Amino acid sequence: MRVTLVRGDITEQDVDAVVNAANSSLLGGGGVDGAIHRRGGPAILQECRLLRASRYPGGLPTGQAVATTGGELPARWVIHTVGPTYSAAADRSGLLASCFRESLRVADELAAEVIAFPAISTGVYRYPLDEAARIALRAVRDAETDVVEVRFVLFDAKSLAAFEAAHDEVFGA
Repeated sequence: MRVTLVRGDITEQDVDAVVNAANSSLLGGGGVDGAIHRRGGPAILQECRLLRASRYPGGLPTGQAVATTGGELPARWVIHTVGPTYSAAADRSGLLASCFRESLRVADELAAEVIAFPAISTGVYRYPLDEAARIALRAVRDAETDVVEVRFVLFDAKSLAAFEAAHDEVFGA
């Protein structure tokens, strides 16, 4: 598997699947979640509502993942995952790593070869960027998957720099 890091907008990625840093409601929100729902159009929200009415009436649990259409996005699918809120008092690194493992598992079920991830939990969920980057890259490195390329799409220079440093640490410079 190839792991690439780019600065950009995840909603513009021409990949098989983009990962949405969703909230448990699956009904849209701010940050990456809001951007994906706005750009992807109403088809994504429609499928999310169906998921809430059937498989996830209480919302999607933290660390789990589920797919919907990509709607009007260049990507064919959106894989929604709910990252943990950071807590200095509790180790939630396992839940964050699970977001990446479960998203890759769903990607394999879809036969997706190229998948794009954002920096899950580093926005309003306040996960420290450097720590989140190491967790994400280790989880991807250690995952058993048929995905050919994992692309981390980082919104700003600070996030890209954190992921580049973590990449050198996890994969070797």
